[in-house]
Amino acid sequence: MTKNDALTYPASLSKFLSVSGVASRRKSTELIKEGKIKVNGKVTLEPGLKVEENDTIEHNGKKVCYGKRYHIMLNKPRGYVCTSEDQHAKKKAIDLINIEGARLFTAGRLDKDSEGLIIVTNDGEYAAKLTHPKYQTQKTYIVTTDQSLSKEDIQRFKSGVEDNGEVLVAKNVEEKSRNVYIFTLTQGKNREIRRLVASAGRRTLRLKRVATGKLKLNDLEPGKWRFLSEEEIALSLTK
Repeated sequence: MTKNDALTYPASLSKFLSVSGVASRRKSTELIKEGKIKVNGKVTLEPGLKVEENDTIEHNGKKVCYGKRYHIMLNKPRGYVCTSEDQHAKKKAIDLINIEGARLFTAGRLDKDSEGLIIVTNDGEYAAKLTHPKYQTQKTYIVTTDQSLSKEDIQRFKSGVEDNGEVLVAKNVEEKSRNVYIFTLTQGKNREIRRLVASAGRRTLRLKRVATGKLKLNDLEPGKWRFLSEEEIALSLTK
C-alpha cells in the first residue's frame, strides 16, 4: 500500500472498505448502495458517510478490520477460476494461497482456460489501479493460435473490433514465432483476446499472462506464489 492509500480518520465509508480489503472503491460503493454494509449496527446507503476509528463496520454480518495489506503474485495454472464467490467451483485460484485471517481476492481475472500472472491482494485501492480502465494498466500475454494471423488481422486488432456491442482493442500485437504472438492490452474486457482471435476465424489454443505493467512473471512455477516488494508493486503499475 502506498502512502496515498493509507487510511486517515475521518474516512469515507467507501474508502474504508476498499483500503480494508473488502473490494475496490467502485465495488465498495456498489455494496453500500445495495444495503450490504452496516455502520454501528445500522444499514447505510451513503458511500461518502464519514466513519471514525471506533466505529463498527460490517459486511455480510462480519466485522471489517483495517490491518495488514498483502500484495501477492500468483502463477495461476489452467483449470482454476479467479473468483471467491462461486461456492461450487472445485478449483479456485484464491485457494492456492493460505494466509490465516486474510480476506484476499484477485485483482482482475484470468478465465479458467488461461494461465499466468495474477495479482492477489486485500488492498482495494491497489486492485483498482490494476484493473480500472482509467488507469490503463498494461497487461502482456503470450498467445498461441491454431492458425497464423495475417498482418490485416493484427492491424484490425490494433484499430478496434466491434463484438457484442463492445469495441475490443489490442494496444499492440507482435509475432513471436509461428502461430505464437505477444499481445499487449490495457482495457481488461472479458475474454478480450479470445474474442479478438475468434473475430479473425482463428482459435486460441493457449493464453498466458506474463507481465502486468513492468512486473514480469519470469520463472515462478505454476501454482506457486510470492509476496511483492514495494519496488515490484510500483513496477506492476508502471506503463
